[in-house]
Amino acid sequence: MDNTEISFLYLNENDMIQAGVLDAPACISTTEEVLALLSDGDVLMGGKNHREHGIQLIFPRESPIPGFPLEDSPDRRFMSMPGYLGGRFHIAGEKYYGSNGRNVPKGLPRSILMFTLNDVETGAPIAYMSANLLSAMRTGAVPAVMAKYTARKDIHTISFLGTGEINRAILKCFMAIYDNVTTIKLRGSSARSKSALSMKKFVEDNYPDVREVIICETLEQACRDTDLISEAVSTINRQWPLVDPAWLAPGTTIISSGTMDLTDHDFIADHMKKVVDNKGMYDDYVKVYQEYDANGNKLSTGTPGIFFSEMISKGRIRDSDVTEIGNIIRGRAPGRTNDDDIYLISAGGMPILDIGWGYECYRRAKDKGIGTWLKLWDSPYMGV
Repeated sequence: MDNTEISFLYLNENDMIQAGVLDAPACISTTEEVLALLSDGDVLMGGKNHREHGIQLIFPRESPIPGFPLEDSPDRRFMSMPGYLGGRFHIAGEKYYGSNGRNVPKGLPRSILMFTLNDVETGAPIAYMSANLLSAMRTGAVPAVMAKYTARKDIHTISFLGTGEINRAILKCFMAIYDNVTTIKLRGSSARSKSALSMKKFVEDNYPDVREVIICETLEQACRDTDLISEAVSTINRQWPLVDPAWLAPGTTIISSGTMDLTDHDFIADHMKKVVDNKGMYDDYVKVYQEYDANGNKLSTGTPGIFFSEMISKGRIRDSDVTEIGNIIRGRAPGRTNDDDIYLISAGGMPILDIGWGYECYRRAKDKGIGTWLKLWDSPYMGV
């Protein structure tokens, strides 16, 4: 009889830190590998097109049932994100999390995340791990990979729209690939926001070669005279940053990991290079997240990738005008060829990124004897 015992490795947050979850260069390298596998088609995600972000539990805005959970705070949701990652990984996984903006005053992260790795053949759990740092680092690594292939090489000034944990992770990853950054601009919820002040101190304490850290009074100040803009804003609908293209210098690259918009969508269509992580994901987002006003007019979703999908469906731009980053990595499409091109890039997050970096953290932890082995069973009570 075959051995039917199943055990899996549990990794708490401290275990993940010991295993190297915060290792930015390694996370960037793994992320680049994952994005290339997406270009090859060697992945599976949700939906019939195998490209969906995940399944979201969407709360209603009102309910007649007392105590029913409502969409009454920023980012309130539950999300399940399953996937399969091929290549050398050949493993399945799922990130699951709950999120609520009211967590922050309680001293908790807005989102609380866990991640599972599973054997592709049997479905047996291989590892179960704390995923807040895992998710933040893989989110930070994607803009670094995208910037590597699309931004100008001479990056001296970087602006961060939003000063929460995601942009802090993106900062770590940018600083792992750029050696000549002299100025960092920060735009928080206000000039005196705690997160902006905290991020300023973080930069000053950890990156002494950065000569100037500016907390910007206005969005315009943050967007002018900069080489690279990272947007990672978490806010309620249509209170996200609204960027005027007139503020953008030739050669600027904007990478959106949260929600934002531009005042002129014709400028996006006609004068910006458009890059995404996953075209199919944004095609699905159009169906899931589109909202309308009282007159039936479409409202902005705050997601550049959705803007691109809608422009393609309306015939405003061609499908070939939007490039997946994996195709650039694989050499199937060009990256930056002109220093004056302005790029708008959408990074929406995918479970295969968690699988790739989660697998690497699991492998490191297993090799170093980190974590706790938990037994599912010696043999299943309910047999075949």
